[in-house]
Amino acid sequence: MFDYAAYAVALRRELHQYPEIGFDLPRTLSLVRRELEVMGIPYTEEYGRSGIVATINEGKPFTIGIRADMDALPLTEATGLPYASKIDGQMHACGHDIHTAQLLAVGRKLNDMRDSLRCCVKLIFTPAEEYITPGAKLMVEDGLMDSVDCAIACHVDALKPAGHITLLSGGINANSMGIVTEFFGKSCHAHSQEKGVDAIRMAVQAYMGMELMLAREIPARAAAVLNVGSFHGGETNNIVCDYAKMFLTTRTHSDELTAFMERRIREICEGTAKMCGGEAKVTVTKLLPYVINHPVMAAKLRRSAAAVVGETHLHEGVRGMGGEDFAFLSRVKPCAMFYLGAGITTPVHSTTFCPDERAFETGIATFIRFVLDNQDGIDFEEESV
Repeated sequence: MFDYAAYAVALRRELHQYPEIGFDLPRTLSLVRRELEVMGIPYTEEYGRSGIVATINEGKPFTIGIRADMDALPLTEATGLPYASKIDGQMHACGHDIHTAQLLAVGRKLNDMRDSLRCCVKLIFTPAEEYITPGAKLMVEDGLMDSVDCAIACHVDALKPAGHITLLSGGINANSMGIVTEFFGKSCHAHSQEKGVDAIRMAVQAYMGMELMLAREIPARAAAVLNVGSFHGGETNNIVCDYAKMFLTTRTHSDELTAFMERRIREICEGTAKMCGGEAKVTVTKLLPYVINHPVMAAKLRRSAAAVVGETHLHEGVRGMGGEDFAFLSRVKPCAMFYLGAGITTPVHSTTFCPDERAFETGIATFIRFVLDNQDGIDFEEESV
């Protein structure tokens, strides 16, 4: 009998050694194409940039999509693993190598049983989940979901052991907004500072204004984050700085609060700059909505997951503040995402992130079970399942 989990482990270790970033995924895409061609599964690259969609049992009346992201992060790996990254400054530190290898294993198993399968399955491989321009967004804009009735996905979870699954209904994470604020002043020698307009002063005062907005203008019970992760300004100590830049991220649990924070950040930065005699420019570089787990999809997925791991290893999730571009799929068709326990290890996005590969058995089995349980279609208007 073919060992699908061992197959996934081998693919994952190959992917892990050659992590690629954003849309620039030549080696990763080559591996996905290679495996799909060996399986004889037809695929297309017509959606977005650097994405692949493979189809099993095309023409069936009901289509389930299963999605995996493929890209890595700009980190230097420090795990010491024998299959550690061979590319300096690039690492699979968010588990996307696991997602990709797992989906190929799921595809292989479903393809092996396609003659008895009563639905169509789309294997959706997306690029640039970590990138400024989310890969899934471009694929959805090109019509990815037009031929899909529903979709499921998972993300590795470094807070639960392998063999455990976490799932919740409704919004499961946060809106994520990336913002760049620029401040334009006038340089002069520091000994005659009155002749200049200090861009650093503008940026610092705007930062304090945004912190005050977060503390005093947002309801205390609301989930909201504002973080300035990068600040640049000036060249030397005796020149009044004429240009400063800050890179921000915001996280919220509502579209209304995201819109409010964007408006207030603009008002604070532009108003502060004007007060100081300068100018400001605010640019939204990335806007990622939160993932919506459709209630019927979440209930169906919970039932399938419970059949795989048992009720004691199935956990009710708590909504987090992370971002995830599976959100773009979930805003078009009914979707659900679960968190796959991958060992209690260092956090994702760390240089020592090292998930437990035994998670593959659980992940593969859960995806397969969901497809088999729902291959005859889903009534998305059900009030209870």
